[in-house]
Amino acid sequence: MMVAAGILLLALLLFSFACGSDNDLILATTTSTDDSGLLDELLPLFEEETGYHVKLIAVGTGRALEMGRRGDADVLLVHAPESEEEFVASGYGVNRQRVMHNDFVILGPESDPAGLRSANDAIAAMQTIGESAAKFISRGDDSGTHKLELSLWQALDIDPSGQSWYREAGQGMGATLQIASQREAYTISDRATYLALEDVLDLEVLHEGDPRLLNIYHVMQVNPQRHGSVNAAGAQAFVEFMVSDVAQALIADFGADQFGQPLFVPDAGERE
Repeated sequence: MMVAAGILLLALLLFSFACGSDNDLILATTTSTDDSGLLDELLPLFEEETGYHVKLIAVGTGRALEMGRRGDADVLLVHAPESEEEFVASGYGVNRQRVMHNDFVILGPESDPAGLRSANDAIAAMQTIGESAAKFISRGDDSGTHKLELSLWQALDIDPSGQSWYREAGQGMGATLQIASQREAYTISDRATYLALEDVLDLEVLHEGDPRLLNIYHVMQVNPQRHGSVNAAGAQAFVEFMVSDVAQALIADFGADQFGQPLFVPDAGERE
């Protein structure tokens, strides 16, 4: 009788563990969605509505995509469209949906030693930094922000790596902004993270508005046919939640009260 009871208890424990595992969802995302505080608003609502428990891993977009390739995440929220398209075309991602956008801004000290304020566009702004050898802090972490920065240098046929004025932080957006502020250097940031930390930074927006600086976020599932261990049902639920009217309305209002403007613009369903 005691043996039977023990077997039953073991079976119940195993069942409980399995159910808990099914309810866990691993989200790999860029640091900007975390540093800005947006996910602090979205994730509790998603968990309450669906019963899933989200394990958040905030890294650069490149690392998030690599996690997806290995099957170490179930769903991704990232902002490097070209890399995302390659990820999907290679069979690693499915159900990719546009969620929102904001923009990148080029920041620097108020004194603006390189004279970025007079630049006509983002390319000219970066050229000014390179030609004047002004201090620049790069994220250097294969994030969406880093990829955008490298595309601007590439357009100028400039390779800043190894230059005395160029430093790679190898860290997330928040930490990179702190380093740039401390060193009175230029850097590039997504607008949301900058606004969230503006009060503790000695940095100003010196260039903005160039169409090249558009910053689009997509959500997608890791392909369960490529990695059978991923939580496909949970990932699909998260994608559906992020493009839902409820989540889009929250995104539309997020940051408006504190910063005087929303930090992101919802655009689920928008065509590329």
